[in-house]
Amino acid sequence: MGSVTSSMASKFAFFPPNPPSYKLVVDESTRNMKISDVPERDNVDVLNLCTKRGNKIVVMYVKNPSASLTVLYSHGNAADLGQMYELFTELSVHLQVNLMGYDYSGYGQSSGKPSEQNTYSDIEAVYRCLEEIYGVKEENIILYGQSVGSGPTLDMAIRLSRLRAVVLHSPILSGLRVMYPVKRSYWFDIYKNIDKIPLVNCPVLVIHGTSDEVVDCSHGKKLWELCKEKYEPLWLNGGNHCNLELYPEYIRHLKKFISAIGKLHLRNGSVMSTDQSEHPLNSTEQREKSRSSTDLRVKKSRPLADQREKSRSSTDHITKLRASTDRREKSRKSVDRPKKARNSIDQPERARNSTDQPERARNTTDQLERARNSADQLERARISTDQSERARNSTDQLDKPRNSIDRLGDMMRSVGLCNIHCFKPTDSEV
Repeated sequence: MGSVTSSMASKFAFFPPNPPSYKLVVDESTRNMKISDVPERDNVDVLNLCTKRGNKIVVMYVKNPSASLTVLYSHGNAADLGQMYELFTELSVHLQVNLMGYDYSGYGQSSGKPSEQNTYSDIEAVYRCLEEIYGVKEENIILYGQSVGSGPTLDMAIRLSRLRAVVLHSPILSGLRVMYPVKRSYWFDIYKNIDKIPLVNCPVLVIHGTSDEVVDCSHGKKLWELCKEKYEPLWLNGGNHCNLELYPEYIRHLKKFISAIGKLHLRNGSVMSTDQSEHPLNSTEQREKSRSSTDLRVKKSRPLADQREKSRSSTDHITKLRASTDRREKSRKSVDRPKKARNSIDQPERARNSTDQPERARNTTDQLERARNSADQLERARISTDQSERARNSTDQLDKPRNSIDRLGDMMRSVGLCNIHCFKPTDSEV
């Protein structure tokens, strides 16, 4: 049932360009793949990757020699790498980042059919390529998801604990919520970003146009509200679903975000700032950083005070333990006092009971004696009955032969077979 539902959802959710906007060509001199109908660049690699679901997807990697961060870009619905090629190369230059984009299964020259589960395996193969082929570390990767690309982006983000940051461009709350304002998540829905965004543990930037007619701006605002680590969002006034890159604010805000993220490094799994003079991620983070800095100075200037505080805390802890013990002891004593009073009342009762015990024992003995006498009487009655029965049986046994002979004579006489006197002995026999 799930596969049928996913297949039906795919027909409504995915619109790959048909025909694809590009073809793959092989350079005869270098044997490297290239994308047709786009300007040739030496800093762009084009690869074919195999996913765990058996599809081959096309990937392009834009290298920037001055970059320390890498953006993994999941594009929107009705687009492929041929249409995104120029934007990817421009973003790499302006943001000073390496950038890897890819076509989902069934898009462009990638094999297979587009589906939710295929996009998850697609982005996983791309992430693995960044790590294994290009040596990019997880903490230096920024996931970027546009429109339907926010689905695989957030699915990957919740599985990476040391991810640097996430950018959501015109994102969706879920596939079903684009069409209907439902209040809960259903099993047949796809890309349930509303349930995944609270699990993302890195800074998140949300960009959305206020006049988006495909995915309402409320989707982006709701996702931003549910973020753990919010970065200042960008709500582009008048922007629609497909033209946000044309606004000057778009590239300025992205550069500001990348610059702030570039100043962050991971320490013990948490994000810390290395430059206090840079603009903070948000007002909450600013207050947190200020407080952390103040705490650091206090710790350095007051080590002895801290020791005294620890000693006092230890003493307070012992005092609390002793007070707790005293309270338990008092409670136990208060319980014991009624018990003692009840014991004093019970002592005369126990004395009276001890006097009554011999009387009870004598009564019990009398009852047993009477029961034994009654049993003896029953036994004698039974013996007398048995003797009478045996006497009657003996008399019956004597009568049986006589009765038998009488019955035989009666039968012979009634039938007339012979005379009864034939049984008498003759004179000769005598």
